[in-house]
Amino acid sequence: MLNRSLRRFMRLLWRIVWRGVLAFVLLSVALVLLFRVVPPPGSMVMVERKIQSWIHSEPIRIQREWRGWDSLSDNAKLAVIAAEDQRFPHHSGFDLVELRRALQASRDGGRLRGASTLSQQTAKNVFLWTGRSWTRKGLEAWFTLLIEILWSKQRILEVYLNVAEWDRGVFGLEAAAKHYFGASSHSLTERQASLLAAILPSPLTRSAARPDAQVERRSQWIRQQMRNLGGADYLQQL
Repeated sequence: MLNRSLRRFMRLLWRIVWRGVLAFVLLSVALVLLFRVVPPPGSMVMVERKIQSWIHSEPIRIQREWRGWDSLSDNAKLAVIAAEDQRFPHHSGFDLVELRRALQASRDGGRLRGASTLSQQTAKNVFLWTGRSWTRKGLEAWFTLLIEILWSKQRILEVYLNVAEWDRGVFGLEAAAKHYFGASSHSLTERQASLLAAILPSPLTRSAARPDAQVERRSQWIRQQMRNLGGADYLQQL
C-alpha cells in the first residue's frame, strides 16, 4: 500500500515537473520570438535596480530611449565589439577560445576573468538577474542559445546597445550619449564611443565624461582594436 502511494506521488510529481519545464520552454521561446521584432520594454537589470532602490529607500529614475539599428552610431557598435567580443560575428554565442584562455590563466595562478560574449550579456541583461550562481549561468546559456538561433547578430547587438547599463539609472546608448556628452547615439565620435565602451566593465564606478587614467588607457586600446578590425566595414560581417 505504501509503495503504491509512493509510486502515485512520484508520477504526480514527475507530471508537475515535466509540465513546468515545458511551460518554461514555451514561454521563453515565445518571449525571444517576440523580442526579435518588438523592442523589449525594459530589462531584468532595470527591474532589479528599481527593486534595490525601493529596498534602500534611494529613489532612482530609469533613463532609457530605444533607438533602432540605423540610429545607433557605427563607432559605438564597433567599439563594444572591440572591447567586449571581437569574435562576435563568428561564434555561436560562446567564445570557446576566450573561455580556454580564461581557464588557463586561472590555472596559472591568475584571477579567473570573465569570458562572456555580447550574446551572453544580452541574454543576461534582458531575461535574467545579476549575480553569480550555477542556476543563473544555466539559464543564461539557455537564453543565449535561443537568441543565437532566433535572432540575427545585428539584432543581438542592437538590443545589447539599448539595454546595457552605463551609469546609475542610465540604460542604453541614447541615454548614455546624452548623459555623458549631451549628444545623440547617432553622432558619437570614435573617442566618445571608445570611452563608453571602456567603462562597461564597471559603469557604476567609472565615468566616460571624466575618465581616469585607467579608462583613458583602455579607450585608447579600444580605438586601436577598432582600426585593427578594419573600421566600420567590419560591421558588414553581421
